[in-house]
Amino acid sequence: MSESPEIELFENPRPERGYCITVRCPEFTSLCPKTGQPDFGEIIIEYSPGKSCIELKSLKFYMQSYRSRGIFYEALTNEILDDLSGVCKPQWMKVTSRFTARGGITTEVAAEYEGP
Repeated sequence: MSESPEIELFENPRPERGYCITVRCPEFTSLCPKTGQPDFGEIIIEYSPGKSCIELKSLKFYMQSYRSRGIFYEALTNEILDDLSGVCKPQWMKVTSRFTARGGITTEVAAEYEGP
């Protein structure tokens, strides 16, 4: 896991049932590693929990840790997926990052994890 706030978990209340949780982080901010300018976007996390679910307050602090980091969209999307799936061990997870236009170009990156 990257150096960032700890992601807390809580017990899945219905581990016998397959269901999907969608979390949206519409005010995500990171820095462009080339210019140092802020990048604004939305991070969407979709997952089918295993034994644990992600606690949202700790997720908020984790997402805020990117505000001062210079990182490319592709790297941050995969890093978020690795960090979250590594901690909560979901059955399935998808992280999508959608960034606002910069120079007339928008970018969307999606990465998926399949549990064992």
